[in-house]
Amino acid sequence: MPNLIIVRHGQSEWNLQNKFTGSTDVELTSTGEMEARNAGRLIKKYDLDEAYTSVLVRASHTLNIILTEIGKTTIPVTKTAAFNERSYGDLQGLDKLEMIKKYGPAQVLTWRRSYDVVPPNGESLKDTYDRVVPYYIKEIEPKLRANKNIIIVAHGNSLRALMMYLEKISETKIADVNLATGVPRLYEFDSGLRLSQVSYIH
Repeated sequence: MPNLIIVRHGQSEWNLQNKFTGSTDVELTSTGEMEARNAGRLIKKYDLDEAYTSVLVRASHTLNIILTEIGKTTIPVTKTAAFNERSYGDLQGLDKLEMIKKYGPAQVLTWRRSYDVVPPNGESLKDTYDRVVPYYIKEIEPKLRANKNIIIVAHGNSLRALMMYLEKISETKIADVNLATGVPRLYEFDSGLRLSQVSYIH
């Protein structure tokens, strides 16, 4: 029975500085590297056949650390912009607390958590869903059906979009879902690719 593991990248420099990061390419902090190593230790007992990540360095660096930790550096790795973080547009690089002072907490929360509200010149979670899920269906589902175990290391919003699809989370309920950095989430499927169990790996 195939397994899918998803991991949000470790803490990035702009996570630490409380900035809107989005599609900006920033590196991991030392804490983020530690989170990636810990994720690898948690994943070590699971066999992996292939890996997917975004083209942004914080995700690919996290994946590299995980694969090194579990001794799987030779498995095929696919980097795709389909799994990139959503763009926050004009908010990228700006301090979240400053934006709360400027626009109010309700507006900032709506930009961050709602399904179809677009930040100025950015992407909504719906926009992200519309690139993540078709890619997953086309490229990854056939490999799971072929009984391959897959890991995806990506970003908070690209993975939340995938969680919506896999776990049938509604457009309203997804606002309450937050994926912590560096904590692996395991999806176990039956032979018909029906989801049999979902859990965090601790």
